[in-house]
Amino acid sequence: MIDLKRLFSRALASLALAGASASCVQAQAPQIAEQAEEALPGPALWKLGDEDTTIYLFGTVHALPGELEWYDARIQRAFDGSNELVTEIDMGDQAATGAIIANKARLAGEQSLRDMMSEDDRAEYEAALVSLGMPVAALDTVEPWFAAMTLSLLPLLKEGYQTESGVELKLSADAGDKSRAALETVEQQIDMFDTLPMDEQLEFLDETVDAVPSAAASLDDMVAAWVAGDADGLAEMMNAELDDERLYQRLLVDRNANWVDWIEARLQQPGNVFIAVGAGHLAGKGSVQDQLEKRGHVVTRIWQ
Repeated sequence: MIDLKRLFSRALASLALAGASASCVQAQAPQIAEQAEEALPGPALWKLGDEDTTIYLFGTVHALPGELEWYDARIQRAFDGSNELVTEIDMGDQAATGAIIANKARLAGEQSLRDMMSEDDRAEYEAALVSLGMPVAALDTVEPWFAAMTLSLLPLLKEGYQTESGVELKLSADAGDKSRAALETVEQQIDMFDTLPMDEQLEFLDETVDAVPSAAASLDDMVAAWVAGDADGLAEMMNAELDDERLYQRLLVDRNANWVDWIEARLQQPGNVFIAVGAGHLAGKGSVQDQLEKRGHVVTRIWQ
């Protein structure tokens, strides 16, 4: 699943909420589950609807430790009772998604990524690559946004998180004959970064490099908040790095507004719909629920 918005929010942008070592995951998963049992019932789930339509809103994590249990009875009831699954993008063709990204990510002509950097930034970038076991020239032919994606994901995959364990992939695999829909296209998500000026892409890359050493610890905290149902705490952690108001508006608020338009249109048709989107979209100022409520809809959290 590609959610580029999160790759630049401190290693929490595209595919990832990730970051415990393989040895730590086994120790942490029971601890996370215990926190969830003591505090809140599990990953946050909401619903809204009218006489003949129910729409569930479920905040997701795109990569998880394989041992982590999150699919509880509340989620299963809502999912099993829905006849339509909606995700951010079409989950059906991962190969095509990869081809689109590869094409968009390639630098034009004979440009070299490292040649675009200042001397200090280049030295830090090369040190980060080496720390991850990669040659310093490994990403010379790609644009800065894709290099940031790679440097966001590698520490997480190295530390034991798996995209195969991500929420959307599990839900898609279990969806059976449910109808499918997507709120955005892969191209739309990529273009949010691919169309940024090159100096802004390089700034994102530099911030991602700075975050590499702390990525695992940050993402462990995020996963613990997510599985415990602490939606507000999770959103605060996930969006903390988006301190640029223009970027926050572009990556979260504006997209959420478009999704709210989709939800309002879908409410005009009967049926039960399970919407699974990145958890950062479902909490805090400008969230999907916030915008729905401002338009007069009642959104209720499902606790049990």
